[in-house]
Amino acid sequence: MESRLKRLTQIMHANSLDAVALNPGSSLVYLTGLDFHLMERPVIALFGVDGRVSIVLPALEKGKLEGLGFPVHAQTYEDNPESWNQAFIEGFAAFSGRALRIGVEPTRMRILEESYLQQALPQAEIVHAGQTLASLRLHKDESELAKMRQAAIIAQNALLATLRIIRPGWTEQQIAGELAVQLSRAGSQGEGFGAIVALSENAANPHSTPGQRALKEGDFLLIDYGAVFEGYASDITRTFSYGEVSEEMRTVAGLVYEANRSARENSKPGMPAGEVDRFARSVIEAGGYAEYFTHRTGHGLGMEIHEAPYIFSGNPLLLEEGMTFTIEPGIYLPGRFGVRIEDDVVVTPEGLRSLTDLPRPVLPLESFWE
Repeated sequence: MESRLKRLTQIMHANSLDAVALNPGSSLVYLTGLDFHLMERPVIALFGVDGRVSIVLPALEKGKLEGLGFPVHAQTYEDNPESWNQAFIEGFAAFSGRALRIGVEPTRMRILEESYLQQALPQAEIVHAGQTLASLRLHKDESELAKMRQAAIIAQNALLATLRIIRPGWTEQQIAGELAVQLSRAGSQGEGFGAIVALSENAANPHSTPGQRALKEGDFLLIDYGAVFEGYASDITRTFSYGEVSEEMRTVAGLVYEANRSARENSKPGMPAGEVDRFARSVIEAGGYAEYFTHRTGHGLGMEIHEAPYIFSGNPLLLEEGMTFTIEPGIYLPGRFGVRIEDDVVVTPEGLRSLTDLPRPVLPLESFWE
């Protein structure tokens, strides 16, 4: 925690920030170990560039501060909302009276917290610091990578257990439910996100929601899901066939497989993130399906399912050792079927190392049945 807080101070100095305000979320956990539920009771931690830390939180949560490991000024409030504004004024008194420039995460900070922060520090300028704060968690150390690898192992074991059980006639919802059970049995500490389980025409929607469509002969089954281990996530997609599928389905499956392979095997540290996208996209373009690859090739992964770096065309961010992200090309033919193959990778001095190692070709479901 001490080294992470020092890095935060360095980042604030480099970006002319006097303080950073965080509400419950991954960045707060990363810096302090404090994990709060994002709820109707606001929690704000304020980190000063001078090293001081203040936090305002509900009285019922104060026990979480025991054994924190660094000094923090804590101000609590009771459940009467009429007293909350005064609690924030008192809690952040050490920061008041100055025209501070305070950075926040715009995708995390709500109007609820921002309003209390602004009332407590009316002279402050609250600024967008999303990219600045994202750099905190951009490079994973060996401990973090070990947790991500374990999250991948748990997810893979859960999927294999699920595939052995499902049969024709099972609906997307039933498959998703079984997968959730198997994730828990395999050791996942919750689902990273609601699993996408989609059959054929539903798989043509990249973010489909499991429904009542039932597995039948000639289907593709797309499963996009993840596990969580000690706060770190995995995010995996595999596509399977059942029975005899069309020649075009086999062609599309082969193209997506090659696009995934090309991006994983050709990407190296020092190249722009946009090049990873190009390696995958060029394969699909050459196969004649460019218009059906409708999203970026990947996104960063770690304590959150989506975080920096983002793997999209033209992104100039240079890949560096310790960056982790997904590679997930896909082809989606509206009303017919979709295929996506997704792996989690880390940048190493030699290239990309995959944290996921399930077979990547589109395999028949029957091959998993006992």
